[in-house]
Amino acid sequence: MTELETHGAFHTRVAWHCTCFNMRRAARAVTRIYDEALAESGLKATQFTMLGAVAILGPAPLTHLAEHMALDRTTLTRNLRILTDRGLVRMTAGDDRRKRVVAVTGAGRAVLAAATPAWRRAQDQVAAALGEERLRRLADDLNELAEVASATATE
Repeated sequence: MTELETHGAFHTRVAWHCTCFNMRRAARAVTRIYDEALAESGLKATQFTMLGAVAILGPAPLTHLAEHMALDRTTLTRNLRILTDRGLVRMTAGDDRRKRVVAVTGAGRAVLAAATPAWRRAQDQVAAALGEERLRRLADDLNELAEVASATATE
């Protein structure tokens, strides 16, 4: 085996055992399931969860929503613009003009309600493939991983 072949085999093994690589690969596969289920609603999986978070949090400062979703403000604002342009959320000035408050609109609530059965079908499809208990453990593990990674990143 040449040095290049040995080196290449090493990198292949590293990639397949890389947490980041495997998390992103799984996320892309699962996102496809949800995107396909939600297609009729006109929402992508990321938009559905963002719209849902805004609806749950009620009118909330952009920074609060960003923290809740583990996104930086710039990424969140860019993603919210799509929902804002569709009239599903609105951003207004807060008490302090520098703060922005995000709220779901009536149209946003209607789209969210109409899309929820499709989301449920995708959720059920993933649960059927993994089993309810395993899916619950996975969600718990991913939440813990996100907390640990966030704490490690800020050290």
